[in-house]
Amino acid sequence: MNFVHPPVLIVGAGPVGLVAALTLLKNGIPVRIIDKDPHPRIGQRGTGIWPRSRELYNFLGVSEVISLAKPAPPIRFYKPGTLETLKDLVLVPHVEPTPAIPFNGHRSMGQQLLDVILRRHLEKFSCSVEMGTELRSFEQSDEGVTAVLAKNGISETFDTKWIIGADGAKGIVRKQLGLTFLGETRDDAQMVTGDICLMGVGLDRLHWHQFGNMNERGLSLRPTDEVGDDGWQFFLFGRELDLTKIAESEKLVFETIVSLIPTEISVNKLVWMSYFRPNIRMVNKFSEGRVFVAGDAAHVHSPTGGQGLNSGVQDAFNLGWKLALVQKGLADKSLLETYSAERLPVISEMLGVTTSILDKTMASKGAQIERSPILFMLGINCRFSTIVLDEFVTSVEEKPINAYGVLDEEHLEAGDRAPDAPNMLQVGRAEPGTTTLFSLYRPWYHTILVFAPSLADATPVLSALEAYDKSVVRSAVVLPPSASVPSVTSPADLVLVDQEGHAYSAYLTEAGQTKVFVIRPDGVIGAIVHGTEGVKKYFSNIFVDT
Repeated sequence: MNFVHPPVLIVGAGPVGLVAALTLLKNGIPVRIIDKDPHPRIGQRGTGIWPRSRELYNFLGVSEVISLAKPAPPIRFYKPGTLETLKDLVLVPHVEPTPAIPFNGHRSMGQQLLDVILRRHLEKFSCSVEMGTELRSFEQSDEGVTAVLAKNGISETFDTKWIIGADGAKGIVRKQLGLTFLGETRDDAQMVTGDICLMGVGLDRLHWHQFGNMNERGLSLRPTDEVGDDGWQFFLFGRELDLTKIAESEKLVFETIVSLIPTEISVNKLVWMSYFRPNIRMVNKFSEGRVFVAGDAAHVHSPTGGQGLNSGVQDAFNLGWKLALVQKGLADKSLLETYSAERLPVISEMLGVTTSILDKTMASKGAQIERSPILFMLGINCRFSTIVLDEFVTSVEEKPINAYGVLDEEHLEAGDRAPDAPNMLQVGRAEPGTTTLFSLYRPWYHTILVFAPSLADATPVLSALEAYDKSVVRSAVVLPPSASVPSVTSPADLVLVDQEGHAYSAYLTEAGQTKVFVIRPDGVIGAIVHGTEGVKKYFSNIFVDT
């Protein structure tokens, strides 16, 4: 095979494909990313961004998602046929940030804006999405993959090393791999959704307005300035509405919306719309050979709970660092098997959670919203993974997997999300300053945190780390608040004093204890070990022998 760069072809340029591309580019791996649509997709679509995903965007350096995403407005339910308020409900109660969870709570951002932001970040690496370019077929061998692409009727053969299919539920990658996509289609929860510009007397933009109900006829209107100062994301639903027929006609969409809002309405423009029926399905595995699937190409589900897009970008983030290490020759190809092994249980449990919320929503005749803390996604873990190591947990045979749990800050194991800690004092540098643990974690290297009473106690572990490639392994000694810091230089990349004790508290470590945490490039705790031998054992499952 005549292999040419780039070594990774990404099919599909929604948020999942864009996050996969950005993660690889940050790892120094060139990518080619294509999308069969001639123009970037418009529309709000999936808008919810949960804390775990906000952390992911932070690790990727996509600060605009953190700064521009907004809390969802309270939902206002009305008495039937009137603009008289029945009750206001908060979609997700406000949650204050904490030292360990700086990006707490739910935020909203339309997918159209999210795509624009992510594409701008790709452009910093001279990478742009090739629109109007379709994957027709591919063949793989032990050495690579040959893809047949088409653009403007012209066919192209492209040799690459890997393909990531982020091309959605109807995409070609999963189908050609022959992966199963078992599940169900729910005809009882169909809807027409889209973006619209309209003005209504008495229709304020401080609330998410809900008229009617799921059993009969209903309309949901969420104000969104991303569409315009008269812009709304709308959802039409209800068993008495012929939604397939309504979706065929802009005029019927206008008429139906106007009929459901008991006030004077002027409709200015329908921006886009789509008919939607929840499919609840997932693949039997996330890869075959050198080809992977992520996001909707691998799993689809009810929009209740807002977990879909979040799960998809987390798929991409899990895969990206592993694929980068293998492509660099630093890890064996077997590491890539852990992508499917770690994500399958998470997605399987997520489908159960979102389907349960859908069932409760469909059964409810009144105004209610159920939002469990599980939806924050901070309890998602891979404790069961073959590549995580915890020397502080007694192994239990056939321990039940609880991959989609609720965060328990009193319990921390390898495979859990790594917490943050602020106001960490950097010492041993010309200009001391403060930092956070999250500012250390990045998707192109492992971060080894050595909690130790003194620099001398950390030295054996730091010496062992000298054997590893500095581009993919960084180290930080975390000293307790009471530590006195000698002026000697340390082999650690950073020496931090936990001035306020936040790190020792979040990582459940005693001040006099030596405890080592290996933080993976995806912000997951890969290992919790006593010292040098544990670190070596963990990395023996990640890196090839040098």
